[in-house]
Amino acid sequence: MSDQILAKSILKNVGGEKNVNSLAHCATRLRFKLKDRKSANKEEIEKMDGVVSVVESGGQFQVVIGNNVSNIYKEIGKISNLTNDMVGESHSSSSNEKFIDRAIDLVSSIFTPILPALIGSGMLKGLLMLCTNYFGLSAESGTYMIMNAASDSVFYFLPVLLAYTSARKFNANLFLSVVVGGSLIYPSLVAAFNEGMALDFLGIPVILTRYTSSVLPVIFAVYVLSKVEYVSNKYIHPVIRNVLTPMIAIGIVVPLTYLLIGPVTNSLSGLIGSGYEFIYNISPIVTGFVLGAAWQVLVVFGLHWGIVPIGYNNLALYGRNTINGMTGPSNFAQAGAALGVALKTKNLKLKQIAFSAAITAIFSITEPAVYGVTLKYKKPFYIACLAGGIGGAIAGVSNSAALAAGPVGILSIPLFFGEGFWGFIIAIAVAFFASAILTYLFGYDRDNDIVEDDRPIKNQKVETIENEVIASPLNGKKINLETVSDETFAKKSLGNGVAIIPSDGKLYAPVDGEISIAFPTGHAIGIISGNGAEILMHIGFNTVELDGKYFKLNVTQGQTVTKGDLLVDFDIEKIKEAGYEVTTPVVITNSALYKVNTEVNSLTDIAIGEELIELEVK
Repeated sequence: MSDQILAKSILKNVGGEKNVNSLAHCATRLRFKLKDRKSANKEEIEKMDGVVSVVESGGQFQVVIGNNVSNIYKEIGKISNLTNDMVGESHSSSSNEKFIDRAIDLVSSIFTPILPALIGSGMLKGLLMLCTNYFGLSAESGTYMIMNAASDSVFYFLPVLLAYTSARKFNANLFLSVVVGGSLIYPSLVAAFNEGMALDFLGIPVILTRYTSSVLPVIFAVYVLSKVEYVSNKYIHPVIRNVLTPMIAIGIVVPLTYLLIGPVTNSLSGLIGSGYEFIYNISPIVTGFVLGAAWQVLVVFGLHWGIVPIGYNNLALYGRNTINGMTGPSNFAQAGAALGVALKTKNLKLKQIAFSAAITAIFSITEPAVYGVTLKYKKPFYIACLAGGIGGAIAGVSNSAALAAGPVGILSIPLFFGEGFWGFIIAIAVAFFASAILTYLFGYDRDNDIVEDDRPIKNQKVETIENEVIASPLNGKKINLETVSDETFAKKSLGNGVAIIPSDGKLYAPVDGEISIAFPTGHAIGIISGNGAEILMHIGFNTVELDGKYFKLNVTQGQTVTKGDLLVDFDIEKIKEAGYEVTTPVVITNSALYKVNTEVNSLTDIAIGEELIELEVK
C-alpha cells in the first residue's frame, strides 16, 4: 500500500478530518485526538498494510506506523489541514477526560513535536564527545565550536522551542509565545545572572535564575499568556485589539514570569529533581530494576510521557539523566527478544519481520518489535521486561547517565561517556543477550508458526467457491473442536472444523486439490480443494517441537493430490511417549465463507473417506 493510499485510509477510518481535534506524530506513531472515538474504526485500521498496531492511551488514538510515520503524516497534511502549524487544538472534548489522560496528552503534545531536534542534536553531541575523547578533536578548534553549536543550541534555546509547542497546545499566539521564551534567555539577563547582579522591576526584587535549557517556566508562562490573550481579545474593541492585545500580553507576561512564574516553577523543578534523586539514592538497584522492567509497558500505554520530562529536568539541573541510563537497556531487551523469535521461528515472513524489528529496536525504535513480535506472543515481551529490569538494575548501581537528550540506541552510546559508562555497556549487553537466549529457549513456541502467514491461502486458480464435502483424513474418533486442549484451535481462531483422535498413524487427502502447506516437520498439512475450500490438518499439539521425529512427509508444497492419497505417516505411540497429544484438528481456514456442518455429538467413530464436514456456501 502506497503512503498516499495508507494516509487516506487512516484518515477516513478515524472518522475523517471533521472528527479530529488535533494530530501529531512521534518517532513511530500518529497521535490523533478525536472528537468521537466511536466514529473511528480501530479494527479496520489495524488490518491495513503498513500499520503495526492501534493503541488508545492518554486520551489519544495512536496509530503505530513505525519508521515511515513521518511520510504518512506528510501525506495526511496534503489532504487535510490537520498538520498545519497555525491550527490550534480544540479543548471542547477535554472536560470529560480523566485527569491522567489529560496530563499525558498535555506532556506528549508539548514534547513530541521537538523530538526530531532533540534526537538529532543528542546524536551529534554523542559523536562530538566520541571525537574529542578518542580521535583527538580539540575543543578549541573551529570544527568543534561549530559542531558544538549545532548539537547544543537545541538545549540552550529549549525554552523557545517549548514556547512554540506550548502555544499550539494552549491556543496562544505562536509568535508572542516565542517572544516570551526568548526573553527568558535574553543575553543581558543571562549575563546578569552569571555575574550575580541584583535587579528589580518597579522596585520589586527580581530573583534571577538560569532559564537556559529549562522546561517548566516557559510552559507555565505560555499558559498564562493564553489566558491574558483571551481576556484582552474579549474586552478590547476590535478596532484596537490587534495593537493593544500583543502589547498587553507581552508587557504583563514577561515581567510576571521573571517575578513569579519563573522562580516558582524553577523551585518546583528543583523539588522534582530532588525528589527523584532521593528515591534513586535510596536504592539505585531497585529503582533501575523497576524502571527498566516497566518502561516498555509504560511506552505501550503512552504513560512514559509522565516520566520523560523528569529526565529533561534532570539534564537542566545536573547535566546528566540517570533515567535514560536505567531505561535504555529495555530497548536492547526488546531487540534481543525479537531476535530470539527470528532465530526460533521457521515462518519465513515472521522471521523477516522479527529480524527487521530487532535491528530497528537496536537503533532505539522499539514499537515494531513490541507490537509486531514480542507483545503479540506475550512470553517474549515478559522475558524482555525481565531482562530490561536486570539491565536497568546494573545501570542503576553503576550510576550510568546520559549527558544529553535523545533516544537510547547503539548510535547514542557515546552520550553515556563518563561515570557509569562501562556499567551501561554491561547493562545493555546483558539485557540484549539474556532476552535473546531466554526467548529462543522458552519464549516462543514454533507451533505459533501455523497461526502466521503459512496458513493456507486461497488458490489463485480457483475462481469460485462452491459447496463441498470434506472426507475424514484419518481413522479414529471425531470430537468437537471446542473440547481440544489447544486454545488457538478450541477458540476456532484458525477456523471452524472438527478434531479427530487417530487410531493409526496415516493421514490421507480429504479432497482433490493442491498442497498449500507442507511443513518439513510433517506435523501439519494444508490443502486447497478444487472448489476453493482451505483445509488445515494439524497432527497433535506442539508436535513441531519434535522437529520431524516420528513423522514421514510424503508430499511437497504445490503438489496436486487426489482424495485418498497418503500425505503423512506418523508413529502415534512414539509421539505419545515423547509427551505429546496426537489429537488432530481438521479446520476450514476460510470457514467464514461457509455454513459449516460437523454434526459431532460425542466420541464418534470415523473412518478414512467418510463424510466429516459439510460446507455450504453462504
